Amino acid sequence: MLKHTSRRLLGLVLGSLPAVWLATTAYAQNGSENHRPAHPERTVRAALRVSPIQLDGRLDERIWLTAQPATDFIQTQPDEGESATQRTEVRFLFDDGAIYIGARMYDELGAEGVQSRLVRRDGFANSDELSITFDTFHDHLGRTSFSINPSGVKGDAFGPGSAFPDDSWDPVWEVETRVDSLGWTAEFRIPLSQLRFPKDSLQTWGLQVTRIVNRLNERSHWSFWRLNESGGPSRYGHLEGLVITASPGRAEILPYVVGRSANFGGTDDNNPFDNPHELDYRFGVDLKYLLTSNLTLTATMNPDFGQVEVDPAVVNLSDFETYFPERRPFFVEGRGFLRYGGLWCYFCSNTSGLSLFYSRRIGRTPQGSGNAYDAGEYADVPENTTILGAAKITGRTAGGWTIGLLDAVTGREHARVIGTDGSRFNTEVEPLTNYFAGTLGKDLRGGDLVVRAMATSVVRDLRNPAFRAQLNRHAEAAGLEVVSWWKDRTYRLAANFAASQIAGDAGAILQAQRSSARYFQRPDREHGGNGLFTDAYDSTLTSMRGFAGYARFSKEGGDWLWEVSTNFRSPGFEVNDLAFLTRADFVWMNANIFRQFTKPTKVFRRMSFIVGGQQQYNFDGDLTDRQAHAFFSIQLPNYWRFNTFFIRRFSVLDDRLTRGGPVVRRPSSNYWWVSLSTDSRKNLVLQTSPSYGCNSEGACDYSAGLNITFRPIPSISISLGPRFSHSESSAQFVKSVEDPTATAFFGQRYVLADLEQKSVSMNTRINVTFTPTLTLEVFAQPFISSGHYTSFKEFSAPREVTKNVYGQDVGTITADGSSSIVDPDGDGPAETFTIDDPNFNFRSLRGNAVLRWEFLPGSTLFLVWTQSRSISEPVADLNFGRDVSAMFNAPADNIFLVKVNYFLGF
Repeated sequence: MLKHTSRRLLGLVLGSLPAVWLATTAYAQNGSENHRPAHPERTVRAALRVSPIQLDGRLDERIWLTAQPATDFIQTQPDEGESATQRTEVRFLFDDGAIYIGARMYDELGAEGVQSRLVRRDGFANSDELSITFDTFHDHLGRTSFSINPSGVKGDAFGPGSAFPDDSWDPVWEVETRVDSLGWTAEFRIPLSQLRFPKDSLQTWGLQVTRIVNRLNERSHWSFWRLNESGGPSRYGHLEGLVITASPGRAEILPYVVGRSANFGGTDDNNPFDNPHELDYRFGVDLKYLLTSNLTLTATMNPDFGQVEVDPAVVNLSDFETYFPERRPFFVEGRGFLRYGGLWCYFCSNTSGLSLFYSRRIGRTPQGSGNAYDAGEYADVPENTTILGAAKITGRTAGGWTIGLLDAVTGREHARVIGTDGSRFNTEVEPLTNYFAGTLGKDLRGGDLVVRAMATSVVRDLRNPAFRAQLNRHAEAAGLEVVSWWKDRTYRLAANFAASQIAGDAGAILQAQRSSARYFQRPDREHGGNGLFTDAYDSTLTSMRGFAGYARFSKEGGDWLWEVSTNFRSPGFEVNDLAFLTRADFVWMNANIFRQFTKPTKVFRRMSFIVGGQQQYNFDGDLTDRQAHAFFSIQLPNYWRFNTFFIRRFSVLDDRLTRGGPVVRRPSSNYWWVSLSTDSRKNLVLQTSPSYGCNSEGACDYSAGLNITFRPIPSISISLGPRFSHSESSAQFVKSVEDPTATAFFGQRYVLADLEQKSVSMNTRINVTFTPTLTLEVFAQPFISSGHYTSFKEFSAPREVTKNVYGQDVGTITADGSSSIVDPDGDGPAETFTIDDPNFNFRSLRGNAVLRWEFLPGSTLFLVWTQSRSISEPVADLNFGRDVSAMFNAPADNIFLVKVNYFLGF
């Protein structure tokens, strides 16, 4: 049973849901007609290709004249609702193998009015552009987009059902462009094998065509809706007349081979595993097979992701894991099919959406690496767990169900170890593991009602006893999500709920109970019961279960918008085996009012402001967050943008600061952030976003940075992002010390300090596009961070904000070399303890360069160089000259890689 405070809080969150569900059900029954605003629906008809087409961008074949053009575009910016200033004509042809698109973009200045850039695929910026978006199932939901600029740079994205389009999708299609005295043209050939559509021979697709005229900052659409209205596929026009009688190609095979040369600096001559030079190779294959016209099997065996950009360096002094986004192509492509949960808000902070799947758990760094280093004097541990194979089934059934299934198997990993006695042996550092994630969704009422379910599972073969106290034997989670729109998509209700279970030996479950996500061991925690859901600290448990949810009711259309939402995680909710969760045990609430001005005036082009607040409780009923906030945004007539927000955080309780100790109080604080950016169409674009904040104890944070993007010629982009941050904490956790005399804190002393941290970094990118299929991308990040700890202290009492500084308010503190010896009560009975020097100075340089050449459609050559170097010292200050020199003098690891994959379509 949950204790009474938990029941009271859950009643506040869940008690109102039946009434909301009742309202939704009533609408579904009584408002079944899919009403739309009175914008005229547009229709264009495709023609059968009965004569050859030379794909050259000229559009000089007579067959193009037989197709009806889509024209009469309407602006959404800069003059919303007005006719486009530049005429556009788009025609469609088809045959048994492909869809053909011929587009003429007129410009009153001819070739001189056309602006373009050479960038990598999907990298449109500051360029004229034409985008064609199909809703191939004509269910007012899906989006399959193909974009092009005058230089021939492609863009493509795919969004199943109600999911937002994912631009990691890279289908194989062809296009040619040409700039002439009338403007520019584009001629597409999109194979039907790259599209998903119903089996019907006669088809009608939803259609949207968007054109951008960069020099005028003009965006116009063939099918129009206003900026303050909810749009999307439900407002698309129609492409009629398609007759598809033949089945498209069913299989695509992409074999690859990769060779790698690794050169490591700073190797230990005494370590026999340290090889300064390594050469190796590997090969594998990716497969796509069309199970039906709308269901695809994607598989990979022995995948390689060496061309993926490196993660940036960070210094994490919290007790929470750092989140890094997924960049590996197999897991990125089609991720919309495995989407679940998420967080929507006009303005919110320090919260996260409900997630059940984080693909970077698959192939992670071996979790038993520490076992290998503890087992002997030297160890050779694999950098990542090998993915033996992975497969996905994605698409839509004939009945309109959206399906996403993924299964992956990672191998049993071993480390080579040399014991202290010179013996050699292998030790297991990661067990054989199977990962599964699956979603099943249904879109109803033309996309106005979406129901989606997700289930995940992780199963490990823990035949090694050492893992049984560290890892869960199996973990499961399941969730249900509902999104409902009504009144012409003006109002929206989004809600999701999930439950989780982990099981294993008592040691593994105890580790989960004591993790920073929940701290069940907190001595002042008002423990509940361990019935259906886990809410009490118990070292004998062999399973743990919890629940989580999120609900938001909002007005999404019009000039005045608003939202109310709640977000909660029970103490026993745990999904980190295949998801990303930093915190459980909370109930969060948020409300905002949002006013937007979309009609340009002499003062602004667009403007908006938001006011609102949020608060949070834990399941003991402790208030752990409360804030009021305000946001303002304006786009000026010269297309500069200014954004700012202010947050007032009130003094609240903190159940995480002592890291498993009693609840204490956090001081109040103010935070202010500003952003200013210049016109993004220019060759030189500047953006800055300084911030400043202080708490009531005088600890202040401030940061400043400048993002500079320079485009000297259309094919080169250089970005520099220097940034400096200074942060202060008046209660940085240092350590806990057992002390029976500290009765107020249940026999422990929780040692804190003032921390002054300074960081300097500069994200640098250089992109060179030689042709639309040959690009060079360079990324580098120098990073320096220092931390200075002073005024070691402890809280005076639980649930209080006041603190006692050692040597000033209580006890004594004396230096002992680089350490400090603390007597917490002077002449009292408490034992002394030592604080090792926690000061640090970390320097890092990471970067990579990737040359990518698509030498045939779908076939690619990669040349990759990756370098990383880092060094740290117990130095408290940041000295730019000294630290930069130390960074560049640190030993470097260099990896050179050549990868070739070859596309085979059947």
